[in-house]
Amino acid sequence: MAGNGELGVEAYGVTRDFGPVRALNGLHITVPYGQVTALVGPNGAGKTTLLLVLATLLAPDAGTVRIAGHDALTRPAEARDALGWMPDTFGVYDQLTVDEYLAFFADAYGLPKQERPRRLRALLSLVHLEDRIGQPVHALSRGQKQRLGLARALVHRPRVLLLDEPASGLDPRSRIELRDLLRSLAADGVAVLVSSHILSELEEIADRVVLVDHGRTAGDHAMADLAGPAARVRWRIRSLDRDRLAAALAAALDGLTWLDAADVPGGAEVGPLNEAEAAGLLAELVTAGVPVTGLAPAGSALESTYLAMTENRR
Repeated sequence: MAGNGELGVEAYGVTRDFGPVRALNGLHITVPYGQVTALVGPNGAGKTTLLLVLATLLAPDAGTVRIAGHDALTRPAEARDALGWMPDTFGVYDQLTVDEYLAFFADAYGLPKQERPRRLRALLSLVHLEDRIGQPVHALSRGQKQRLGLARALVHRPRVLLLDEPASGLDPRSRIELRDLLRSLAADGVAVLVSSHILSELEEIADRVVLVDHGRTAGDHAMADLAGPAARVRWRIRSLDRDRLAAALAAALDGLTWLDAADVPGGAEVGPLNEAEAAGLLAELVTAGVPVTGLAPAGSALESTYLAMTENRR
């Protein structure tokens, strides 16, 4: 499924101004085939502007953008043929039925007529809307419209998939199904770029994460490196005796000024610690006679990285 080379998306030095506001400031990003890449950053960091540039809907003021090997600035039609785009909010043709809506886009992409019925049924089954065939789009819930939008983005079997907040409006089951679908698409060789504020879900979906802030690339990490044993996160400790836990923590953390502890219902939070340090702390607490009933990460490594990046925004 991959095109020339190993990268579905290549963007370097991308700059875009809106009047006096610089939304993108020399940002660079790559999205490999066969992987899910997460795009993470605070509001106003430039994520949606970048996605619009990659989707060939907004021209950058400077920089180069290639989609599936095609120059998105000089050959946008070829780039669009290779990509599927799902914005955060999108318009729908309310008076069309669900299947008519997908058929319209299948026609726009030039899908062979003999292939359309089978392809549309497969897509509706993929996003669990097969029971909505014949129903008007305006009768769908927000979450169902999101799923229809994903089916629309996949109608022409794109090699590159761009998703802006795809889980918005989805119920928990639908979010799990979305996660499994994106992993399946990546396994089939699609280059997937997904922007979301739901960091815990991104950590389960993504192979890589690109951090953006103030229109620039602030970091590019393999998720396995962030979430490995050496990653430092906060840990939540539960105990049957909070007073004894507090005293033991005070003794264990004495002199470690880079650590802090906070009371939480049923116990305390400490950190940041890596896995070996958390195991050592647990051993100290048990030796001190603290009746510990649980020790688990209170957050994710991606959350810790994001918080560190945005510390100056507080």
